[in-house]
Amino acid sequence: MVGFKNRYMVMEVFLDPNKDHMGNDPIIITQFNLSKSIRDSILANFGECGLASSLNSFQVKYVNPITKVCIIRASRQEYQKVWAAIIMITSIGNCPVVFNLLDLSGSIKACKDAALKCEESKFEHCKLLAGIQLNDDLKQHMQNCLEKIKVLEH
Repeated sequence: MVGFKNRYMVMEVFLDPNKDHMGNDPIIITQFNLSKSIRDSILANFGECGLASSLNSFQVKYVNPITKVCIIRASRQEYQKVWAAIIMITSIGNCPVVFNLLDLSGSIKACKDAALKCEESKFEHCKLLAGIQLNDDLKQHMQNCLEKIKVLEH
């Protein structure tokens, strides 16, 4: 029996920097709204048949709302379609966004390693920017996110 082959994408979401300073409610990236945006983009760009074929193994495995790093799983046959649909997303909610692919791999272990490395460097950068002002809640949330990556499975 042949195992089902997947591709895992570690992506970074860049929000519009002007949106945070406007006083409106900032968008919080969650698994739900990210998954919905990707599905809507697949439907708009590839139609119902493209959506049906790509939903077989599509899943947003992990999202960190602070560092805006996410892990997305797609089948090996459909990952290019999912990747293209992600690149064509221009906004989540009313907030303009841009995606950056950080790593593409065929195993969850390699993907976890790349995501951990990226998250740790972003967390260190966040600590340097905030300095003493980094509160305990934020530190605890980041530690929880790092633990969540470490226990990811298929």
